[in-house]
This record gives sequence, structure tokens and C-alpha cells, in this order.
Amino acid sequence: MIEIIAGERCIACDKCIDVCPTRVFDRGADGIPVIARHDSCQTCFQCEAYCPTDALFVAPTLEPLPEGAPLRDLTHVLDADLLGSYRRSLGWGRGRTLGARKAIQPEMP
Repeated sequence: MIEIIAGERCIACDKCIDVCPTRVFDRGADGIPVIARHDSCQTCFQCEAYCPTDALFVAPTLEPLPEGAPLRDLTHVLDADLLGSYRRSLGWGRGRTLGARKAIQPEMP
């Protein structure tokens, strides 16, 4: 299921909104997509595959993960280099520059 949208990477292109077959996302007030219908996610990975900036992470699960799960934690997902991992496994986006995959740091509480 879709678990993370890294807003710092998102360029508000709406590709994830457009490709999602079950309309999981809504456009946020700032243009960044939000997960509006989490339970509707079919874990098809289309949003992650089409994201041009690797701003999405889809966990390979059919149910939403519980709060505190490592795959819902942006720091863990970044450290494990999981943002865009599905797209990379498909071989899409070869030759992307580091600018498109810029490192982000989550805000500390």
C-alpha cells in the first residue's frame, strides 16, 4: 500500500493522481498529493513507478501498516534507499541526475 509521500521531493506534477486506478490521492492545498483513500490502494505500484522525482513509497503489503512501522518512517525508507526502488527495479528513469533524487532530511520533532 502507498505509505509515504515525501513532499520535499514532490514537484506537484499530478502523475500519481492521474495513474492511480482507484483514485487514492487528492491534490493538497499546496499542490502536493495527499493520501485521501488509503484503504482503496491496490498496491499496484503505478504511482511509485511514474513518479519523476522518487517522492513516493509503496510498501509491498495489501493492508495499511500500523503507526510506527519502519516502512511508514521516512527516515528508515531514506536510509534503506527505498524511495523509487520499484521504478529502479523496472529499469525506468535510467540516467536521472542527482538533482532529481536529491537527499531530503525529515523535520525533527
